[in-house]
Amino acid sequence: MTKSVSRAGVVRGKGPQPRARTGKWRKTNGAKSSVAAFADKRPRRNQRNRLLGVLAALLTLVGLVSVLVRLLPADLQALPWLPDLVALTPWFLIPSVLALILALRAKRWFVALVAILCLSVQVYWQYPFFSAGQCLPQEAMEAVSQAKANHSDAYARVMTFNVYKGRADAKAIVALVREQRVEVLALQETTRPFIDRLEAAGIEDYLPYSQVSSADGRYGNGLWSATEMTKPADDDVDSRASLMPGGTIRFKEGQVSIRFVSVHTTSPSPGQWEAWRQSLDDLARLTSRTDRRYILMGDFNASNDHAPFRSVLADRFQDAALQSGHGLTLSWPADRVGVPAFAAIDHLILDRGITAGQLEMVRIAGSDHKALLGTIAVD
Repeated sequence: MTKSVSRAGVVRGKGPQPRARTGKWRKTNGAKSSVAAFADKRPRRNQRNRLLGVLAALLTLVGLVSVLVRLLPADLQALPWLPDLVALTPWFLIPSVLALILALRAKRWFVALVAILCLSVQVYWQYPFFSAGQCLPQEAMEAVSQAKANHSDAYARVMTFNVYKGRADAKAIVALVREQRVEVLALQETTRPFIDRLEAAGIEDYLPYSQVSSADGRYGNGLWSATEMTKPADDDVDSRASLMPGGTIRFKEGQVSIRFVSVHTTSPSPGQWEAWRQSLDDLARLTSRTDRRYILMGDFNASNDHAPFRSVLADRFQDAALQSGHGLTLSWPADRVGVPAFAAIDHLILDRGITAGQLEMVRIAGSDHKALLGTIAVD
């Protein structure tokens, strides 16, 4: 008996037959599967972008706050905890960079724009420290590299160091003075027992002239010189922070006189924020004394990001780190295990006509500061 087949593909007498799977059907089914998989991934991608966007916004806010605080005038920067926050200004480059990366990844364009603005301002503030404005003369570098320092030329190796309540290693200080051929030394937070240890270690063999002052009979500041200091004074600043001794040292066979001052301002610790600002204001008065040229060395408890410190510089003085393009002189803290120094609060400040270079930071046992050394050239 012959079987007939209908157009519908049904064999009469056998019931409906399954339709053969064609390549076209499989392709269509695969496309639908891809669309479904893409649809499944879209919520996860959106969720990830939202998370990245939130992180970018938070990091941008951190960078923005740091910029705004740095822009505050001196009076407002003396508000509680703000001096500590401003001291960290260079480090806020990091969250700004991270914020920009995350914002671009999450396609949060407004957040990215704000992050770029914060980053640009921060780079504008910090880049000059890595771009030399004035170079130390070659003659100066050659002069201080000699086996014995020439005390009558126009060059000298200088050093400043906070000895942390007299706890620093006196022998190490004298050894560094000898090795670096230091001709002028400024120390802060000295004590009588520390001075005794310093003298026992032989400081007078290299720097026989000194001026040490103490306001409270416990902690003081001092200057040591390889050549005689004229007009030594217990206090050159008249500051409420501490007695800051000064002395005049002659260069170029006595033709040029420079007034050195060992500086130590009030620390911006809790309850001392206003006193900190006032002690920097005391230093700022030196800008009006035009009868002499200064080199200020010491622990200023402030960085170039602090408005009161910039008032000290005004349009007269220069920070040696900024002038030379050495980079940030991160000097504190120096005694914490696993924590690098992150604040540039020790400085070598120069008057007009004085150039500095060859800056170096050295860790000395017993202190929470690093020593700052530099070479100066006097015109």
